[in-house]
Amino acid sequence: MYKGGYTGKVLRINLTDQTAKEETLPLEIAKDFIGGAGFGIKYLFDEVTPKTDPLGPENKLIFASGPFSGTTIPCASRMAVTAKSPLTNAVGVSLTGGYFPVELKFAGYDALIIEGKAEKPTYLWIKDGKALFRSAQKLWGMKTTDCQQIIKNELGDQNVRIACIGPAGENLSKIACIINEMRAAGRKGLGAVMGSKNLKAIAVRGSGKVSISDEGKLKSARSAFAEAMKGSPVLYPQFSKLGTSMVVDHTCAIGIFPTRNFTSTGEYAPADKLGVEVQTTRNVGSEHCYMCPVGCSQLKMARTGVYAGILAEGPEYETMFSFGGVTGVDNIDAVIAADRLADELGLDTMSAGVTIAFAMELYEKGILSKKETGDIDLRFGNDEAMLTLLRQMAFREGFGALLADGSKAAAAKIGKGSEKYAMHVKGLELPAYDVRGAKAHGLNYATAYPGADHNKGYAFQEIFGIPVPYEVDRLSADGKGKLTKWNQDVRCVTCDCATMCAFLLDMAVPAIALKNTADLMDAVTGLQYTPEEVQTVGERINNLAKAFNVGSGFTRKDDTLPERLLTEPLKGGASKGHFVGKDELKKMLDEYYAEREWDIQTGTPTRKKLTELGLGYVADALKL
Repeated sequence: MYKGGYTGKVLRINLTDQTAKEETLPLEIAKDFIGGAGFGIKYLFDEVTPKTDPLGPENKLIFASGPFSGTTIPCASRMAVTAKSPLTNAVGVSLTGGYFPVELKFAGYDALIIEGKAEKPTYLWIKDGKALFRSAQKLWGMKTTDCQQIIKNELGDQNVRIACIGPAGENLSKIACIINEMRAAGRKGLGAVMGSKNLKAIAVRGSGKVSISDEGKLKSARSAFAEAMKGSPVLYPQFSKLGTSMVVDHTCAIGIFPTRNFTSTGEYAPADKLGVEVQTTRNVGSEHCYMCPVGCSQLKMARTGVYAGILAEGPEYETMFSFGGVTGVDNIDAVIAADRLADELGLDTMSAGVTIAFAMELYEKGILSKKETGDIDLRFGNDEAMLTLLRQMAFREGFGALLADGSKAAAAKIGKGSEKYAMHVKGLELPAYDVRGAKAHGLNYATAYPGADHNKGYAFQEIFGIPVPYEVDRLSADGKGKLTKWNQDVRCVTCDCATMCAFLLDMAVPAIALKNTADLMDAVTGLQYTPEEVQTVGERINNLAKAFNVGSGFTRKDDTLPERLLTEPLKGGASKGHFVGKDELKKMLDEYYAEREWDIQTGTPTRKKLTELGLGYVADALKL
């Protein structure tokens, strides 16, 4: 029996036959997988075959929060959205915050599983344990802000929380995301999965509360957590006022802010155009997630030229990179405008920007001509071209139609040797760190189950010099296999499953993350873990996700990096001369697989390891 933290219920929606069914969440699943990404990956593995068409009705879209969501624990209004990714064909997990995650809990559910396909455009209305299917015919084609407002008006409640797709998801762009208010479950193309099901939106309202197992223990654990947050030299003094985009200055300083499709990292470091000093002239306020005292999400308004007056929540650091550094655009107002446009269209800013940067390099190299781009001048730095392509990508029009499914798919269509300029791992475009100057960060790109996802094993030890669990040299490959396993497992369970904001792990609680999670789990749910057992949950989930990918055909050869990062040294900046050599990558992979107790030759989990983690049935499924 559940004592607290969980509602103990899952809502299963079948869009094909328009049915809604409540199911009990087995207690053993809660104990072994905790929540969020853990629930998503568990249900995905058990119910979706690795050979399933990601855009077919057999794929499932799973929304799951964690046991801390909806409690008084700060920074815990998070959820994971999970499906087989149409972009990578691997496990796709996207995290998002705001108010939707807690509203789903208040409505009575730990998880929402969506399967099948509606005959016509539909939206789902969930309120206090009841689910209704409503027509979305008039919403189809709408941008995300308008869609949300129309639904709120129709339902007569401005406090309804809504997750929806834009035109990009409707048109099955494999880099489409899901927007809830101004937050995005970005990356991996999960907006296309939602669009493939003819599901425009999910509206949620709940009046319930999340029960607590032991209020006294919660007060004590929360107090220790709050003290760690207050003790951070960065969290409140800087991060709460500037948000993630403050990192532009730092990564420029250490020579890893990628520019011009990773061709001029270090040489060209536009902190003076995109950094904190300029950002503060555009800040007009901030947004808080539910029960968050930090409020890191900054509202910025463009001030000059044709973009003046455009407001965006962000741009976050990754978007400063994707619509700024990697495309060579150094006009901050253009970046703000592109960020807002991408959110309205429902495009992942990271994959969209990196894909445009890929096309820009091809254009500058003469692989693409102006005739092929539809008369668009695609030189680096052309912000007008960037915004034009965003619209085209979302609506699959003009040259943008070629880019709508990301850089890997575009390269396959373009040919002419363009593949070596597509900056992705397993089809997922690279994030905002040039890992030639941060080797564990690079190993995480190569091995993380979704592809190049920095949030699955963020090497804060290298990026920010935080010596937890120990001090490292960011430019060395030594010991990075062990470190990457720790980063992936700890981040998975303490952030993606509990669910908690990952920025706290980087800036406030890295030294106490596992104990903090164990203490909070005991207080909220009554389920008891040692810190080591908490970490084991993260290890279990990463093994399960890897097993799904193995079933989809991924092998060790897919755990790699783009050729440029393996062969071309950085030409300037503080990391000048460094790259991830192929021998270095082999060394790190060997160590990583050994630390995980996987087969070193194939990179596959072993029956012994899976059985040890309580996943013997997974070994049977893989015929190990």
